[in-house]
Amino acid sequence: MTEISTKPYLMRAIYEWCGDNGYTPYLAVIVDSSTQVPMQFVRDGQIVLNISHGATKGLKMDNDAIRFGARFGGVAREVYIPVENVIAIYASENGQGMAFEAPDLEARKNTPRAEAPSLHAVPADSKASAELDSPDENPDPPKGGGKPTLTRIK
Repeated sequence: MTEISTKPYLMRAIYEWCGDNGYTPYLAVIVDSSTQVPMQFVRDGQIVLNISHGATKGLKMDNDAIRFGARFGGVAREVYIPVENVIAIYASENGQGMAFEAPDLEARKNTPRAEAPSLHAVPADSKASAELDSPDENPDPPKGGGKPTLTRIK
Protein backbone atom coordinates (compact mmCIF):
# COMPACT_ATOMS: atom_id res chain seq x y z
CA MET A 1 0.00 0.00 0.00
CA THR A 2 1.35 3.44 -0.91
CA GLU A 3 1.70 6.01 1.79
CA ILE A 4 -0.65 9.01 1.70
CA SER A 5 1.01 12.41 1.57
CA THR A 6 0.94 14.56 4.72
CA LYS A 7 0.15 17.65 2.62
CA PRO A 8 -3.69 17.39 2.67
CA TYR A 9 -3.63 16.78 6.44
CA LEU A 10 -1.43 19.82 7.04
CA MET A 11 -3.68 21.93 4.81
CA ARG A 12 -6.78 20.89 6.77
CA ALA A 13 -4.98 21.65 10.04
CA ILE A 14 -4.01 25.18 8.93
CA TYR A 15 -7.57 25.74 7.65
CA GLU A 16 -8.99 24.68 11.02
CA TRP A 17 -6.42 26.79 12.90
CA CYS A 18 -7.45 29.84 10.85
CA GLY A 19 -11.12 29.26 11.70
CA ASP A 20 -10.39 28.74 15.40
CA ASN A 21 -8.51 32.06 15.55
CA GLY A 22 -10.96 34.09 13.45
CA TYR A 23 -8.52 34.39 10.52
CA THR A 24 -9.35 34.19 6.82
CA PRO A 25 -7.67 31.18 5.16
CA TYR A 26 -6.20 31.82 1.72
CA LEU A 27 -4.98 29.19 -0.72
CA ALA A 28 -2.22 29.89 -3.29
CA VAL A 29 -2.49 27.57 -6.30
CA ILE A 30 -0.50 26.78 -9.44
CA VAL A 31 -3.01 26.73 -12.31
CA ASP A 32 -2.69 24.12 -15.04
CA SER A 33 -5.04 21.98 -17.12
CA SER A 34 -6.02 19.89 -14.07
CA THR A 35 -7.39 22.88 -12.12
CA GLN A 36 -10.84 24.33 -12.57
CA VAL A 37 -10.77 28.01 -11.56
CA PRO A 38 -11.99 31.25 -13.18
CA MET A 39 -9.14 31.96 -15.59
CA GLN A 40 -9.73 35.73 -15.65
CA PHE A 41 -8.35 35.88 -12.08
CA VAL A 42 -5.18 33.87 -12.82
CA ARG A 43 -1.95 35.88 -12.76
CA ASP A 44 1.40 34.41 -13.86
CA GLY A 45 -0.05 30.90 -13.75
CA GLN A 46 -1.21 31.28 -10.15
CA ILE A 47 -4.36 32.19 -8.28
CA VAL A 48 -4.99 33.04 -4.62
CA LEU A 49 -8.39 32.06 -3.26
CA ASN A 50 -10.26 32.96 -0.09
CA ILE A 51 -11.50 29.59 1.22
CA SER A 52 -13.23 30.84 4.35
CA HIS A 53 -16.61 29.42 5.32
CA GLY A 54 -18.35 32.64 4.24
CA ALA A 55 -16.63 32.76 0.84
CA THR A 56 -17.24 29.14 -0.18
CA LYS A 57 -20.16 26.78 -0.49
CA GLY A 58 -19.72 23.06 0.16
CA LEU A 59 -15.96 23.18 0.74
CA LYS A 60 -14.49 19.68 0.66
CA MET A 61 -10.78 19.15 1.29
CA ASP A 62 -9.98 15.53 0.39
CA ASN A 63 -6.61 13.81 0.20
CA ASP A 64 -6.53 14.28 -3.58
CA ALA A 65 -8.39 17.54 -4.29
CA ILE A 66 -10.17 20.61 -2.93
CA ARG A 67 -13.66 21.32 -4.25
CA PHE A 68 -16.08 24.14 -3.54
CA GLY A 69 -18.50 26.61 -5.03
CA ALA A 70 -17.83 30.34 -4.89
CA ARG A 71 -18.89 33.61 -6.46
CA PHE A 72 -16.44 35.47 -8.67
CA GLY A 73 -17.62 38.88 -9.81
CA GLY A 74 -21.16 37.89 -8.79
CA VAL A 75 -21.12 34.71 -10.90
CA ALA A 76 -21.36 31.32 -9.14
CA ARG A 77 -18.56 28.96 -10.16
CA GLU A 78 -17.39 25.48 -9.17
CA VAL A 79 -13.71 25.23 -8.22
CA TYR A 80 -11.56 22.09 -8.38
CA ILE A 81 -7.92 22.10 -7.26
CA PRO A 82 -5.68 19.02 -7.09
CA VAL A 83 -3.82 18.96 -3.75
CA GLU A 84 -0.48 18.78 -5.59
CA ASN A 85 -1.20 22.22 -7.15
CA VAL A 86 -1.50 23.96 -3.77
CA ILE A 87 1.66 25.92 -2.99
CA ALA A 88 0.52 27.62 0.23
CA ILE A 89 -2.27 27.96 2.76
CA TYR A 90 -2.12 30.90 5.14
CA ALA A 91 -4.06 33.42 7.19
CA SER A 92 -4.54 36.64 5.25
CA GLU A 93 -4.45 38.75 8.41
CA ASN A 94 -0.92 37.82 9.51
CA GLY A 95 0.61 35.67 6.75
CA GLN A 96 1.11 32.69 9.06
CA GLY A 97 0.60 29.33 7.46
CA MET A 98 2.50 26.81 5.40
CA ALA A 99 4.12 26.86 1.97
CA PHE A 100 4.66 23.75 -0.12
CA GLU A 101 6.99 22.87 -2.95
CA ALA A 102 5.59 23.92 -6.32
CA PRO A 103 4.66 21.00 -8.59
CA ASP A 104 6.94 20.17 -11.52
CA LEU A 105 4.44 20.77 -14.31
CA GLU A 106 6.76 19.54 -17.08
CA ALA A 107 7.30 16.20 -15.32
CA ARG A 108 3.54 15.76 -14.87
CA LYS A 109 2.94 16.29 -18.59
CA ASN A 110 5.30 13.42 -19.40
CA THR A 111 4.11 10.95 -16.75
CA PRO A 112 0.59 9.74 -15.97
CA ARG A 113 0.88 10.50 -12.25
CA ALA A 114 3.63 12.56 -10.65
CA GLU A 115 5.28 11.48 -7.43
CA ALA A 116 3.58 12.84 -4.32
CA PRO A 117 4.92 16.25 -3.26
CA SER A 118 7.14 16.41 -0.22
CA LEU A 119 8.50 19.13 2.02
CA HIS A 120 12.19 19.97 1.86
CA ALA A 121 14.46 22.26 3.83
CA VAL A 122 15.07 25.58 2.12
CA PRO A 123 18.79 25.98 1.35
CA ALA A 124 20.41 29.09 2.75
CA ASP A 125 21.34 31.72 0.19
CA SER A 126 25.03 32.29 -0.49
CA LYS A 127 25.20 35.52 1.54
CA ALA A 128 23.64 33.91 4.61
CA SER A 129 25.84 30.81 4.39
CA ALA A 130 28.95 32.99 4.00
CA GLU A 131 27.98 34.83 7.18
CA LEU A 132 27.53 31.51 8.98
CA ASP A 133 30.91 30.21 7.81
CA SER A 134 32.84 33.26 8.97
CA PRO A 135 31.00 34.94 11.84
CA ASP A 136 31.40 38.66 12.20
CA GLU A 137 32.70 40.07 15.46
CA ASN A 138 30.00 42.76 15.39
CA PRO A 139 26.99 41.14 13.70
CA ASP A 140 24.04 43.30 12.79
CA PRO A 141 21.24 43.07 15.34
CA PRO A 142 18.20 41.13 14.16
CA LYS A 143 15.50 43.18 12.51
CA GLY A 144 12.36 43.36 14.59
CA GLY A 145 8.84 44.66 14.47
CA GLY A 146 6.26 44.46 11.77
CA LYS A 147 3.85 41.68 10.92
CA PRO A 148 5.10 38.26 9.91
CA THR A 149 4.52 37.48 6.26
CA LEU A 150 4.57 34.37 4.14
CA THR A 151 7.46 34.40 1.70
CA ARG A 152 7.48 31.90 -1.14
CA ILE A 153 10.94 30.91 -2.27
CA LYS A 154 11.26 29.51 -5.76
